[in-house]
Amino acid sequence: MANNLAELNLPFADADYVALAHFRRSLRLFLSFSEDAARTSGLTPKQHQAILAIRGLSDETGLSVGDLARHLTIQPHSAVELLNRLEDSGLINRAIGAADRRCVMVTLTARAERLLQKLSHMHVVELRRQAPELVGALRQLLEKGEPR
Repeated sequence: MANNLAELNLPFADADYVALAHFRRSLRLFLSFSEDAARTSGLTPKQHQAILAIRGLSDETGLSVGDLARHLTIQPHSAVELLNRLEDSGLINRAIGAADRRCVMVTLTARAERLLQKLSHMHVVELRRQAPELVGALRQLLEKGEPR
């Protein structure tokens, strides 16, 4: 399968543009759903992304502020501000790292875990609903240039 279509220098057919347009629309619909679900649950979309990252990427000691910032592609000082708001809302705990006292580790509270479980369930249901269009368009784009 081709990894980089630009390197292939293959011409795009009308069907390729259609597939790309459908794929981009599907992504946007899912992101819109995700943002609305977060807001309905009392979170900003970035707060939802943060608690998902903390839950999904943490080891037994939590997730470092730096790792969270890298995952969210934000600056560390922006991650600290985001974590301040989450802590004020009772959604995270912070602790000094055991291995490196300069490092702050973040974990979720039970309240955040419950909220994230509800949001994650909603997201999986929506992904399953959108899967046929997403997967079909993605498959068509990824198979471009493959021998048939």
